[in-house]
Amino acid sequence: MRKRLCLFVGLVSLLLSACGPQQPVQIGFIGGLSDRNSDNGQSGLNGVILAVEQFNRAGGLNGRMVELIARDDAQNKETAAKSATELVGAKVEAVIGPFTSAMAEVIVPITGKAGIFQISPTITSMAFYGKDDNLFRINRTTRDNARDYARVMLGRGQQQIAVAYDTRNRNFTESWLKEFREAVSAGGGSVVGEVPYESSPDVDFEAVVHQMLRSKPDSLFYIAGALDVARLAQQSRKQAPKLPIGASEWAATEQLIELGGDVVQGLMIVQNFNRDDETQRFKEFSEAYFKRFQRNPGYSSVSAYDAATVVLTALKKRGHGESLKSSALKNGPYQGLQQQIVFDVNGDTQRKVFFTEIRDGRYVQLK
Repeated sequence: MRKRLCLFVGLVSLLLSACGPQQPVQIGFIGGLSDRNSDNGQSGLNGVILAVEQFNRAGGLNGRMVELIARDDAQNKETAAKSATELVGAKVEAVIGPFTSAMAEVIVPITGKAGIFQISPTITSMAFYGKDDNLFRINRTTRDNARDYARVMLGRGQQQIAVAYDTRNRNFTESWLKEFREAVSAGGGSVVGEVPYESSPDVDFEAVVHQMLRSKPDSLFYIAGALDVARLAQQSRKQAPKLPIGASEWAATEQLIELGGDVVQGLMIVQNFNRDDETQRFKEFSEAYFKRFQRNPGYSSVSAYDAATVVLTALKKRGHGESLKSSALKNGPYQGLQQQIVFDVNGDTQRKVFFTEIRDGRYVQLK
């Protein structure tokens, strides 16, 4: 009798647990949420938060909610390794991020060894291109961007270009510069000066720009984050006010205009999304983003939202026993906010970009 009672109680407990709420599915986020270039990471986190919240309101994974675990890489190798290890320990299904190639260099081996599917919204370095691993990328490569920059700048008559680049994100900046140098040379121009520096609050940007100008360039270009680009532009306007200035896509955030003000007026920079998009889909996203965060979305917000769309769709459509990577490959293409996302077998993709110039406090698309 006692055995029957225990069996009965056990069955009731099992049935009650089955009827109760299911544990959420956990996915991870990792990006720079502090330090000098936190604008990219924070905007990216906002984009993922919005995507997850909308997904859960629509029913989640057949009623099972998705929970986001966010970690900061602080643009620091030790912090990044610790945060990646914590996400592995939490047994997340996927990781969205990081947002710089230097941090990917640290994080991807840790998550990859654990077999965790990872998708970066923004990294572009050629070091991650064409590899059959667990990393997918929403952005195109430094080669694609650098070649387009070279074409546009040469077309504007800029033939002798001096470049300053931040070695703190060396994996990205040196990859970008190599591709740019080759493309400019192939087009008949020359990178006449290359000035490396390591980003920190104490950098003497006056000296950096002075060194750039020693090569007698006809234009100045910066491969750096928004904060440094604003300071480089300030010194450039003081020392060579008539020279055209430009920056790589890394700096194309809302913070660049906020920090730069008048000194970034006329600066040319590429965007990986169309800020002038009037389609209903993008307008609804922009309005929801502003309502949730009281800010307009930037390029990392858009790319991170697209990355989250891929992860959430792959989770929802994954077959029994199927890896998330396999599901992500099988269930594409994906409709992003503005562009269709098509991955090749290595998780690489293409993305249309839009060249802009800062005018009157906003990014104006070049015709």
